[in-house]
Order: sequence, then C-alpha cells, then structure tokens
Amino acid sequence: MPNRLSAATSPYLRSAAHQPVDWYPWSDEPFARAKAENKPILLDIGAVWCHWCHVIDRESYDNPEIARIINEQFVAVKVDRDERPDIDVRYQSAVSAITGQGGWPLTAALTSEGKVFFGGTYFPPDNAMGRPGFRQVLLAVAEFYRTKREQAHAYADELFQTLHRLGAARASEEALTPQLVESAVSDIERQFDPQNGGFGGAPKFPHTGALELLLRRHDRIADPQALAIVMRTLEKMARGGVYDQLGGGFHRYSVDASWIVPHFEKMIYDNAELLRNYVHAYQATGNAFFREIAEGVVGYVTGTLTDSIRGGFYASQDADQSLDDDGEYYTWAPEEAAVALSPEEFAAASQAYHLEGQGEMHHDPRRHVLFIDKSPDVVAALLGRPAAAVQDLIAGAKQRLLAARSARPAPFVDSTIYTGWNGMMISAFLEAARAFDRLDIRATALCALDRIVRDAYQPPPREPGGADGPPPARRGFRHVASAPGGVAGLLDDQVWMARALVDAFEQTGDPRHLALAEETMAYVIRECLAPWGAFYDTAQPASTGDRSPLGLGVPYVPTQDSPTPAGNAVAVLVLDRLALITGDARYREAAERVLRVCAPAGTAHGLFAASLIHALDLHLEPPLHAVVVGPRGDPRVGALHRAALAVYRPGTVVHLYDPTASAGQLPPEIPPVVGGSAPRVFACSATACAPPADTPEAVRETILAFGRVSVG
Repeated sequence: MPNRLSAATSPYLRSAAHQPVDWYPWSDEPFARAKAENKPILLDIGAVWCHWCHVIDRESYDNPEIARIINEQFVAVKVDRDERPDIDVRYQSAVSAITGQGGWPLTAALTSEGKVFFGGTYFPPDNAMGRPGFRQVLLAVAEFYRTKREQAHAYADELFQTLHRLGAARASEEALTPQLVESAVSDIERQFDPQNGGFGGAPKFPHTGALELLLRRHDRIADPQALAIVMRTLEKMARGGVYDQLGGGFHRYSVDASWIVPHFEKMIYDNAELLRNYVHAYQATGNAFFREIAEGVVGYVTGTLTDSIRGGFYASQDADQSLDDDGEYYTWAPEEAAVALSPEEFAAASQAYHLEGQGEMHHDPRRHVLFIDKSPDVVAALLGRPAAAVQDLIAGAKQRLLAARSARPAPFVDSTIYTGWNGMMISAFLEAARAFDRLDIRATALCALDRIVRDAYQPPPREPGGADGPPPARRGFRHVASAPGGVAGLLDDQVWMARALVDAFEQTGDPRHLALAEETMAYVIRECLAPWGAFYDTAQPASTGDRSPLGLGVPYVPTQDSPTPAGNAVAVLVLDRLALITGDARYREAAERVLRVCAPAGTAHGLFAASLIHALDLHLEPPLHAVVVGPRGDPRVGALHRAALAVYRPGTVVHLYDPTASAGQLPPEIPPVVGGSAPRVFACSATACAPPADTPEAVRETILAFGRVSVG
C-alpha cells in the first residue's frame, strides 16, 4: 500500500510513496503525533536529483527491517529541499553545528517541537566507510531519547537558542568602504587554483558570483590577475567533464580538482549563473570558445529543461537513470564508442576525449567521462592528418555519440517550475540574447517570464477590505508556479524575479515589467524586513497569514551564496538599479541599510559571499546609466536601444525613456525633454552625463569611455 506521500506534488516525495516507512510530509500532524506518543521525529531532507538520497532510499528506507525500526521508534517526516528551501536551510544549519558538515540526504532527530538533538547526512545500513550503520544509529538515538529525554530536550533547546542568536543580524557601525571589497577580493584571489582553475581543491564547485565580481573588477581597474582567474577557470571547466561535451550544460560539481569527474545532476540554477559567466566573459574578451559554451548551455536548457508549450524552465535533471548506475548515461566504454563511430572518427575522438586506457569512473574503470584532453591540432599531429580534416572528424564523432546516447534511457527531469530559479534563468537568457543578438533566446525568456507572472504571482488586493471580510494576505510570488497551496513569501523568489523583471524592462522598455518589479520590491521591504534593515529569507508570519511552523522559529538573514546568489545581495542589486531607473532615492537608502547589516561581517566570508561583495562594489561605485530617449516605436530609437544593450560594461543600466509614455523619471542631470526632438542616448555616471549620442557608433563609444577612472 502506498504511504502518505503518494499524493505529494514533489517528485522526490512521490518516489518514496512505495516505501514501507510510514512517512509524513511536512505538516503539523506528525509533530502532534510525536508529542502524543512521546517519540522523536526522524527527518529526512533530500532531492530527486541527489544520488546519495537515492542510495539511502534503496539501502535503508526500502528495507523492511529498518522501516520497522523507524515506524516503531520514530515519527518519520520527509522533505524535498527544492520545494521547501526554508526548512532545509534551518536544519542544515543545525546539523552543521553538530557535525561540522551538512549536505543531502540530511538525516536528523528532532523533538516534538521540531528542534534538533542529533543529525548527520548519509548513513550506510551497516557499519561501512568509517560511518556507523543506520540500524545502529536509529536504535541508539531512540534509546537515548527514551531514557534521557530531558537531556535530549535540553541539548535541542540550547542549540536552538544558539542558532537564534546567530540569525539575529545587527547593523554595523563600520563604514562601507572600498577596502571591504579589496580585502575580500584578495582573499578570493588567494584561493585560486592556478593549475586547474576555480577555487580550492576537491570537491570543486563553480563560484559564479566570484567570477562576476572579478569581471567587474577587471573592467573597472584593468586588473590582469582578475581576468586571468576568470579565463583560466571558465576554460578549464568548459574543457572538463563537468561540462557535458555532447549535450551541453553543466553538471552540478566536480568530485576532483581538475573538473574531470562530475556529480552528474544538472541544476537549472547552476546553468543560469554559469551561462551569465560565459556570456560576460565572451563580451569581455571576444573569446569564441566562451560563446560556444554559452550557446551549448542555451541549447541544453532549451531542449531539455524548457516547457515549450506553456513557457518556463524545469528544475533539474537527475544524475542517474536508475538506482543501480552512477552516471552511466553520460559515460562511455571504448567499445561502446567504437560501435557508434567510424574507425577514423573513433581514432580522432579517442585522442580528443581521452577514450583510451583506464576510465575515470572508480566503480567501473572501463567507463570514461568525456573531456577535452587534446586540441584538434595536437590530435592531427598524432594521427598524421590535416588539422581541418581532424576537426571535421571530431565534430562528426560528437554528433554520432550524442545520437547513440540519446537512444539510452535518459535520467529523470524534474518538471517543477520553481519561481526563483526561473527568474535566474530568465535573466541569464536575456543576457545571452543581449550579447548574441538572438531574438529566439529573448522570446524564450519573455515567455517564461509571462508564465511565472501568470501562474505564480499573487498581486496585492486592490481594495482595503470589503463585505466579505479583510483583504487576502499579500504574498508576492509563490515558490512553485501553478501550486496555489504551496509555500509563498520566500525572499529568493521575490528578488530573483524582480531582477528578471528589471532585465526585461531594460530590453523591452515595457513599463509593466518595471511596475511589477517595483511592486515586488515593495512587498520585500514591507514583509521581509528585519528590524535592523536587512531582509529575512521569508516573509514574516504576520504578513502571510501563517504562523511560524514548528522548528522554524530561527531567523535567517541570507548573506552567503549557497551556491545561488544570496537573497540580500540580489536585493541590493535590484534596489540600486531601481534607484537609477526611477530616480527614487528611497531604493538606494534601502540598499544602504541592507549593506550596513550584511556587508562588514559578510565580506569576511570572501569567496562564499562573492555576490554580496559584488553588490557592495556596485553600490560604492555606481554603474553607468544609459538612457535612450525617444518614442518606443521609432526605428531610430530601436537602433540606439540595441546599440546600448550590446555594449559590455558590467552593471550598466539601460533605460528606454519614452516621453510620450513615461516609464520612470529621467536623472536630474539630463536636460528637459523637448517633444519631437531627435532620439538620443544620455550616458550618466553618479554625478554627470555625457553629451548626448545620436548614432549607434557614438552610443557604443560613449558607454565604453564615459566616466572611466584613469588607472596607472
């Protein structure tokens, strides 16, 4: 018989519906039962894309003996971390405080109030790999709770109070200065791996916020070290197995320092921010390889993670096709490749992609992860053939291998439409459309934007009340599109969608996008504001109509990338852009308050707070504001607008101002607009505007040059 998870909206929860564990989804019911029966809660947090979550499911939660222990000794609750990031972040913090590390699957024992007294991640069913067996752990935890309940509650209360104090961020008296940025950048540069690119050792994750910060730094002060770090990192990642050499798109992270062997899940949020990195690196350097990788990401997302009918981007693609494989959809035994290719293609591909010798997969040394081991010129020299011919052979081999792989059963795609992650990809697609002049990419992004606004946005009530009672709660964007009963009011969903809406306004000039971005940030300021000026990760219960769920009373002010850009960092970026576009100083004041709370302590985290440092840098040295003045339907205005969008200068805000249908105010430095005058572009710094430009060439030259600080 299926358990309570069979009707869940989450594919991760539904995948456990057959298990003999008496699972509950997150709700008040299991906590009430735990209190009535004097039992602890066993909490499992995971995700459908998570390999080790599938392993613990197969080894332990599918096991009748272990399920019997759980059902007799615990009340079991299963949570999808993608569906409830607010739950996940708090219990990750608690378990990390106990063990020094978190991750998925997260396994925790809670009191009936939802407070943690024991935690860990993956446990094998029996003692193995230096880890205690899950049977032993479950019995010991249950015995401890049964015989030393007061001690368990005291420890859980102490941990809860400690986390509560840590979550109560306070404004700092420290001045916001460029030295905070300099110190953080120096820390990031010290962690750079000059041999392999990226930061630190294995396992190695993309730090996309750091790359954006370094690109901005190079553009502003011509820092060659910053550019070298970005180029080395992006090139090594793109040549490695962490990039899908056949189908495009990036896997989540690399298990080694060289970016060769990935964890094979593909996340929409990783690909969104990496797409942004490669687009901007191409614009900064003109390196065609970076454009090729960016377009490979677009191709993968469009072909696999896009709802082509209704619009919107899917959440993820699983690492594995079944519980018994480990990336076998993506890896190759040489004999498999030889069957798919001609002898000449196989000879070239073997050299180019290292399809020879022992493979990279430890569980099966026959299997190889495809990565670019040798360039076509080197392969040509080894094979004694012309370089052009070898390049054609490699290209043909790539297409044949992709076709052969497509015949394999593909890993599961989670088709959930998460609002915030869609906001991230909408923004990245709009950046790609802007850089590559691709109207098809822009159309896909705007279609997704329309879907999220239509299906996930809950506008504020138009009337203060009425005969039917008080107005409904103002809940902003829901976390999942088309899920009216789902969680709402998450900061990330609001700010990532606000960023996407401002991006859409820049590219289309449509005042509806700007109005909704302002409405969304008004919601954030009203409902997520902490007493000291920064933003909590969720709207407060009084504003949503909900009470704080059990165990979630710990406040959380996100300042570190996780790995998605921290919500407070994105809020600052959006607020400062709105201040430029609208001329409303209150937005900049709100951004300043957030930075005073978050930046002095946050920048000390360096690499892990890179998005916050980037936001601080842009706040201290505001970007250029390029205002295109003229009627939106005028072809001359369109040419100037496209020219302004195409120029790469990090952070530049492009504002299409139509005097006949005003969307925002002009900066005070711009002379009053005279009706019927010729279209032109004003490029404005924080204190002055350049002479107006009235040709695309002049627009490009002005944006690139105006307001630059002479270096050296």
